[in-house]
Amino acid sequence: MTDQQGSPDQLPAEKGQGGAGASYKLTIFELENFRGKKVELSGECKDVLEKTQKVGSIIVESGPWIGFEHPRFAGEKFVLEKGEYPRWSTWTNCQSHYCLSSFRPLKVDSADHKLHLFENAGFEGRKMEIVDDDVPSLWAYGFQDRVASAKAINGTWVGYMYPGYRGRQYVFEHGDFKHWNDWGATAPQIQSVRRVRDMQWHKRGCFIATTPNPNPNPKPKPTPNPNPVPNPTPNPKPSPNTKSQTQP
Repeated sequence: MTDQQGSPDQLPAEKGQGGAGASYKLTIFELENFRGKKVELSGECKDVLEKTQKVGSIIVESGPWIGFEHPRFAGEKFVLEKGEYPRWSTWTNCQSHYCLSSFRPLKVDSADHKLHLFENAGFEGRKMEIVDDDVPSLWAYGFQDRVASAKAINGTWVGYMYPGYRGRQYVFEHGDFKHWNDWGATAPQIQSVRRVRDMQWHKRGCFIATTPNPNPNPKPKPTPNPNPVPNPTPNPKPSPNTKSQTQP
């Protein structure tokens, strides 16, 4: 099958998008496992469904990117770092929301990472500072799951509703978020956060199909003995095997 390739959407690299000379490239395939019609993006795309019927798999050659559930950057967000995503379950663990309709490059302002989380809106209440680390559970680090405001001091972060980086994703690019609505949430709940990094050396998200085990070779049929010897009469009371007896 010959792939049909769409024209790349161009977006010039600006400060805040990786700096001067930064490049972004994302390839969308209509079918799973990188098959079917192919569309390449190098900048934001408000409605990819104008170029292809659906998004079945993705390869991020340089990024990172954000995919959105609906056109014009609306709906649930999905962070797409460098790597391969051969089917929808590799970019989300939520089976109710997995469609992607629009994309844009994810801004990265620094290689350093610092994030402040606050219990209440307007940067009030208890505060948690996270520096150059991933936190799979806020509870495990002595902080509650109520996060009503945040400040992304350095780097780019993604928060999750549930521990272990599961559930709905919330993106924190450099800036202040005075209310949970500012990051697209309907409730002040975050239970895990991690840094957004280049995944060139990581294989998370790669779906590798297992190879089925080959059928074992059938055992050859035994050759019948033309002169069979009758079995001797077994000993009705065999002597016990002393080697296998349990010692008291």
